[in-house]
Amino acid sequence: MKVEQIATLCNTISGEVLGKTEVVQNDLSNVVDFGNEIIGTNNLDNYVKSLIDHIGKMAFVDRPYSGSAPSVLMDGWEFGSILEKVTMAKLPEATENSSWKLVNGQSYDTGVFTAPEVSAKFYNSLATYEIPMSFAEKQVKSAFSSAQQMNAFFSMIQTAIETSMTVKTDGLVMDTINSMTAETLVDYNAEGVYTGIGNNRAVNLLALYNARFGTTLTPEKCLTDAQFIRWASFMIGLYSGRMTKLSTLFNIGGQERFTAKDKLHLVMLDEFAKAADVYLQSDTFHEQYTALPNAETVPFWQGSGTSYDFASTSAINVKHGTHEVTADGILAVMFDREALGVSNLDKRVTSQYNARGEFYNNWYKFDAGYFNDMNENFVVFYVA
Repeated sequence: MKVEQIATLCNTISGEVLGKTEVVQNDLSNVVDFGNEIIGTNNLDNYVKSLIDHIGKMAFVDRPYSGSAPSVLMDGWEFGSILEKVTMAKLPEATENSSWKLVNGQSYDTGVFTAPEVSAKFYNSLATYEIPMSFAEKQVKSAFSSAQQMNAFFSMIQTAIETSMTVKTDGLVMDTINSMTAETLVDYNAEGVYTGIGNNRAVNLLALYNARFGTTLTPEKCLTDAQFIRWASFMIGLYSGRMTKLSTLFNIGGQERFTAKDKLHLVMLDEFAKAADVYLQSDTFHEQYTALPNAETVPFWQGSGTSYDFASTSAINVKHGTHEVTADGILAVMFDREALGVSNLDKRVTSQYNARGEFYNNWYKFDAGYFNDMNENFVVFYVA
């Protein structure tokens, strides 16, 4: 084992910690061990210098990852593949009440059949992937001192597989949301230019703010402006109330829909939610009046980029059929529980033993259907 004398370094550290000296450069190259993939020949004892050091403890990095995607996972079913959504195509129309316009000798027909106008949508697509992994117990036993160590090793592999599946599922969930966001923006402006005030489904909060108050605030600075954040909180709160009322304004299909409070999903970008906490709520006495509605938060819509800059975290780049949507500045989306989802979930593991090689092959499989319904309420809040 390599032993490094660090008395001088310890004395330097003491002076820095106790305030006796200025902060100076400490050379930690011989102190902090960055580890080696293979044990070298210098791992001998420091007495007779011919005995190989033994492994005293094995630490397995086994940390489950819970993910951060919004909760839009739905149920699964054993037989069949199609998801059928049945809705009333339109609300029944009112007619005159005959009770209050009776005429002597006139007949009043009670046998007229009035059929409800019902529509059905069918979703019959499935996305699937699998993660293969081989397990060889006999061949790896020599690397461990006990069954507990070996079990911990295989548990670490299992956790890594689950983490990989969580990351992939999170990405697919976010893609489902981003797909609906892209369709909403395209519906607002087919040319793909998302400037201007917007409409009831694509709400440009910054343009509304600048138009209302006669300012020229830019997207780069709006998230550090308390007045804008207060305005954004006001507008998002208004929409959460507006969508509870029956309307045709909040879905692409122009259908008569409402979203009850317990069916409303609000997903916000972390940077926007945290800006509200820091620049708005921190110095507000009655914060309940300025607080944003309860929401799930995401660190980014599609990806973080290489530096977590706002241009990357707030952006989507989606292709749908013949059109492509590239947009950034997206702060939040608000939608009905039935507007999108991940359904017909089927997560399973299949296994096979290879008798010749004495190992197991496992295939971790995941199937699900991802859907968007343009007839359900969905609103995008952005800055541009």
